[in-house]
Amino acid sequence: MLRKTSTGTWLPAWVPESTLVLSLLLIMCSFVQSCTVGYDTALLNALNIMPAYNNYFRLDAATTGLNTASIFIGGILGPIFAGMIADRLGRRPAMFWSSLIAILGVAMQTAAQNIATFVVGRIVIGFGASASGIAGGVYLSESFPSRFRAWGVGSLNDFYWIGAILAAGISLGTGTWATSWAWRVPSLIQGLFSLLCILILPFVPESSRWLQHQGYFDEARLAVAQTNANGNISDPVVLTIYQEIASALESDKECKSSIGEIFKDQILRRRFLIGTSVGPLSTVVGNLISLFYLGPELSIAGLTDSRAQLHINLVLNAWCLFCCLVGTYLVTSWGRRPTALVGQSLLTTCLFIIGGLTKVYADKGPNGTSNSLLYGNVVMIFLFQGFYSLAWTPLIYLYPTEVMNYRIRANGVAFSSFMLSSLTLLLVFIMPIALENIGWKMYIINGSWDVIVLLIVVFFWLETKGKTLEEVDAIFEKGRQHSNISNIEARRGK
Repeated sequence: MLRKTSTGTWLPAWVPESTLVLSLLLIMCSFVQSCTVGYDTALLNALNIMPAYNNYFRLDAATTGLNTASIFIGGILGPIFAGMIADRLGRRPAMFWSSLIAILGVAMQTAAQNIATFVVGRIVIGFGASASGIAGGVYLSESFPSRFRAWGVGSLNDFYWIGAILAAGISLGTGTWATSWAWRVPSLIQGLFSLLCILILPFVPESSRWLQHQGYFDEARLAVAQTNANGNISDPVVLTIYQEIASALESDKECKSSIGEIFKDQILRRRFLIGTSVGPLSTVVGNLISLFYLGPELSIAGLTDSRAQLHINLVLNAWCLFCCLVGTYLVTSWGRRPTALVGQSLLTTCLFIIGGLTKVYADKGPNGTSNSLLYGNVVMIFLFQGFYSLAWTPLIYLYPTEVMNYRIRANGVAFSSFMLSSLTLLLVFIMPIALENIGWKMYIINGSWDVIVLLIVVFFWLETKGKTLEEVDAIFEKGRQHSNISNIEARRGK
C-alpha cells in the first residue's frame, strides 16, 4: 500500500517520510550488537564481582575465564556466515535472523542450571550479536544520510556504553540478592535489544546499495530519496548520490571479492588490510582488563570491597559513554586518523602508569601504601578507559565501512569482527590467570603492544573524513571519480 507524501512522491505506507525520523530508526535497529555486547561486558564484569553468581557455579580462575570468554566463541563463528548472508539475503533479513538467534541465546543463558548450559547460551548470543553487528554496521553505513554518516555510524558503537550502563545499574540493584535471580534478572533483560531491532525493521528501507547491486534500480533510487531528501526522488542531492552509487557498483562488477582475488589485487589488498586492522587493533590495547575483570583489577590495586567495585563499574561505564560521544565529535570534525593517534598515545601512557602504581602497591602491601596511591590508580583506570572510548569506540564500525568498497565491505567487516572475537576470546580467557600470576607486569606487557599499535596507525592508516563511500575510492585509486557531479554538499545548498 502506497501513500502520497508532501513532496508529491509515493512511499510505502509503513516507511516514515521524515528523513530525521527515518535516521533515528536506522540507528535504533542497527545498534543491537553494540548494545548487546556492551550490556554483556558490564554484566559479566558485575557477575564476576557478585557472590551469588560465583557461589552458584562454584567458579575458579579457569571457569571464570570460560564463562566470560565463551560469548566470543560465537563471535568467531558468526562472521564466518554473516558477510555471505548479508550479501545474499540483504542487510535487513540478516539483522532479523541474527537478532532472533541472539534472543534464543539469552533464554538459554538465563535458564542455565550449570556451567555447560550457561556457556552454550553465551556462544549462541555471541553468534547472533556478531552477525547482527556486521549486517547492522554495513547497513547503517550504506543507508544513513551521507552528510551525517560520520555521526550516525560513529555513534553506532557508542551504544555499547548505553548497554553497559544499563547492565551495571541493573546488576547494582540485584547484586545484594541472595538467590540466583541476582544474575538471572539482568541476564534476561539482555534480550530486549534484539527484540527492539525486530520490531523496528519493518519500518526502515533496505540498503540502497544492496538494492542497486541486485538490480532493483527503482527501489534503490527511492531508498536514497527516503534517507536523504524526505522521499523526493528529484532532489539534486539524491540524483548525485544515486549516480555515484550506480557508477561505483557498475565498476565493481569486474572485481572479485574472494579472499584470494582480494590479495591478488594491490588496491583491494591495501583497502582490506587497513579496514580489517581496526577490529584486532582495538582488542589488544588493554581495555579488556577493565571491561571484564574490573573487580580483580581493583583488588590488586588495593580496593577489595565488592559493593564499592559495583559502584565504580557503573560510574566507569557512564564516564566511557561521555568520552565516546566526545570521540564521535572529534572523528567527525577533526578526522579519523588524528583522533586515533592522540587517543592511542594517551591510553598507552596511562597503561604504563597503572602498571607502575600497581607494582608499588604489590611491593609495599596494603599497610605500607596510602589511600592516595589507591585513588590515583582508580583515576588512571578511568582515564585509560576514557581515552580508549574516545579513540576506538567510534571507529570500530565507522572506519572499516568507509575504507572498504561495496564488493568487500560485508566480508571485510566480517573478517575484522572475526579477528576481534578471536583475539578477545584468547585474551579474556587468559586474563584472570595472568592477573593472578604476574599481576602488574600485565600492564607493562600490554603497554608495549600499544606502542606497536600506534606505529601501525601512523604509517598505514589514511584519512576518510568528509567523503562519501564512493569518493573514498579516489584516495586508493588515484583520482577515480564515479560521477561528473562533484561536491555533494555544494549541490545541497543550491
